[in-house]
Amino acid sequence: MARWSTIDKRQIAPCSPTGGTVGFEGKPKFVSFDMNGTLIHFRINEVIPRVLGDRLPAEITGDFLRTGNQFRIDECMGEWKPFHQVVAHSLERTMRWFGLEYREGDGQAVYDEIPTWGPFPGVSEALRRLAEEYPLVIVTNSDDVHASRLVENLQAPFDVVISAEQMGVYKPRLRAFEYMLDKLGVAPDEIVHVSASPKYDLRPAADIGIEHKVFMDRGFEPDHPWLGYERITDIADLPVLLGLPRP
Repeated sequence: MARWSTIDKRQIAPCSPTGGTVGFEGKPKFVSFDMNGTLIHFRINEVIPRVLGDRLPAEITGDFLRTGNQFRIDECMGEWKPFHQVVAHSLERTMRWFGLEYREGDGQAVYDEIPTWGPFPGVSEALRRLAEEYPLVIVTNSDDVHASRLVENLQAPFDVVISAEQMGVYKPRLRAFEYMLDKLGVAPDEIVHVSASPKYDLRPAADIGIEHKVFMDRGFEPDHPWLGYERITDIADLPVLLGLPRP
């Protein structure tokens, strides 16, 4: 059987003659995905400066957005609250940290743009190719309303869509991955999980025992190879990694 090994476009192992795919005895029962930032181009760092306008000085914008990302994950670490509150509270905390004026409605203005965002190039084609052979799953920190609209934007068939609102918790909480495994009725070694975020997805997935993981490296988080995933930089390589032709 072909081995699950670091991908090289010139030497990608095919599925085995018996129908198994790399790293599996047989084939995975599901391929699960993070959505925002992995499949959907999550443009929050473009929208926030536009919403804030001249209240956000250009010379601190980079530091402001990096800090805001940390406050946003911190807002995800407690008990569930609506995602519009996660966006608003993290933005308000970031504004306060930098001594800037936060206005009521800033967070909602950012939140309202999220369902208009579309996929990264090549995503829909790769997903449709994968769906020829594998049931596809979304597990997302979006709420129900945004999740359904964003999945429509992907223009690909998903068998299961799991939102944070359904789970009652946000990633990177381990409970999110417990919920996904329970809902799918699978063991951790029976799926492949794909994400662009070691922080939100791949680290907790590894902690809960999901062995087969793919890091879709979009360049916004560093590589953490000790987590035991396959790293790709082109979504078209994912079907090949799982034994299918490139889309």
